[in-house]
Amino acid sequence: MRLWSLHPELLDTKGLVACWRETLLAQKVLAGQTSGYTNHPQLVRLQSTAEPLTTVGAYLQGILDESLRRGYHFDASKILLPDLATQRGQLAVTSEQLNFEYRHLLRKLEVRSPQDALMLAERPSAEIPVHPLFHVIPGPIASWEKDDQAV
Repeated sequence: MRLWSLHPELLDTKGLVACWRETLLAQKVLAGQTSGYTNHPQLVRLQSTAEPLTTVGAYLQGILDESLRRGYHFDASKILLPDLATQRGQLAVTSEQLNFEYRHLLRKLEVRSPQDALMLAERPSAEIPVHPLFHVIPGPIASWEKDDQAV
């Protein structure tokens, strides 16, 4: 499960679809609709909010918005609480976490979509856009992040 802090516009088609599916799974976990993945480290930042279902709904809405921009047909009815408007910029992501995710995505794209990797690599790291739910603050990689470099 990977809940990217990066803006969904950076994800290739496979990445966007995977993020949608994995976040729907996260929503099920937070809603108590599944017993799996309840201790997944990627859920920490959602679980630590005052309203985790609203937060994950806002995250899903950001992915849905990108899918619509691309002409995809994700099912909006699967979002339990789609409220990105009031949640915009509510979660902090550190600058080093964002850089870590950017490098991680770049490695994934080098394998499955080299053309997308080249386009992503041309973007200056100071201009990495974030998912609308987040705002960037200075700081290290998140403590819940896996520290391996596996793709």
